[in-house]
Amino acid sequence: MDRFQEMQIFMAVAEEEGFAAAARRLNISPPSVTRAIAAMEERIGTQLMSRTTRSLHLSEAGQRYLEDCRRILSEIDEAEEAAAGSYRVPRGQLTVTAPVMFGESYIAPLLTDYLDQYPSVHLNALLVDRMVNMADEGIDVAVRIGHLQDSNLNIVKVGEVRQVVCAAPAYFEKYGRPDHPQALGSGNIVMSSASHLLSDWQFMEGDKTLSFRFDPRLIVTANQAAINIACLGWGITRVLSYQVARHVARGELEIVLQAFEPPALPIQVVYQKSNRVPAKVRTFADFLVDRLGYDETLKANVRGEG
Repeated sequence: MDRFQEMQIFMAVAEEEGFAAAARRLNISPPSVTRAIAAMEERIGTQLMSRTTRSLHLSEAGQRYLEDCRRILSEIDEAEEAAAGSYRVPRGQLTVTAPVMFGESYIAPLLTDYLDQYPSVHLNALLVDRMVNMADEGIDVAVRIGHLQDSNLNIVKVGEVRQVVCAAPAYFEKYGRPDHPQALGSGNIVMSSASHLLSDWQFMEGDKTLSFRFDPRLIVTANQAAINIACLGWGITRVLSYQVARHVARGELEIVLQAFEPPALPIQVVYQKSNRVPAKVRTFADFLVDRLGYDETLKANVRGEG
């Protein structure tokens, strides 16, 4: 077994946190994985992993070696892609990520159009609400909502969204419409734990920032669930404007406290800076910028306050 194969096995074991899981991922036998790791540690002369029957942890040397393996194997992939012409013609595996609801509503419907244009590309869409580390998880293109500081990324703004407070008209008829964010504390608040807006709700009063930490009566694990409950008229929630655009348009939800909303958040298409950007990354990023840039629901103009 050559060293590149050993590196791939080591990476799989570290990422899967287990020998059996790594074997399944690589479609090889568990004893082969065990022998490869043992051979590496013997040749290098240090323990890379500490393992018990229930857990596996990288040693300090193992963590450094994992980072080096990722870099070396990535450079090999780049060299092979360059030799195959992938910097001129889109081809190969493309991995993209976006928040769940945004990905389902805006990204997923576009993917087939891109694949029809570039038949040599295979696409994997990772739709999650956590912040994905692009380098560590092999992400080529990401859609991010919020302000970014990473200087290693190419960032293209394609729209913006507001943080809105909303409920069904029936809820406001029963409990009244709040005239100040502080009044929300006495209402039936439903929050989503998938959202970074969960713990602190920030508002603006003139040039002053207001921050409130409410005690929600109901917490759910998905943004859509919170929206569905709000539509039923039980409670009031805070979400991003694109998430409720169609509900507001149909009169199912009503936005309040618009005068206190913080500045809109940018929606951005991002990818790693490089002297040689693969054609699949360049074309997909341009494709998203073009398509999303024309979507009126991403202009932070969802209105409907009573």
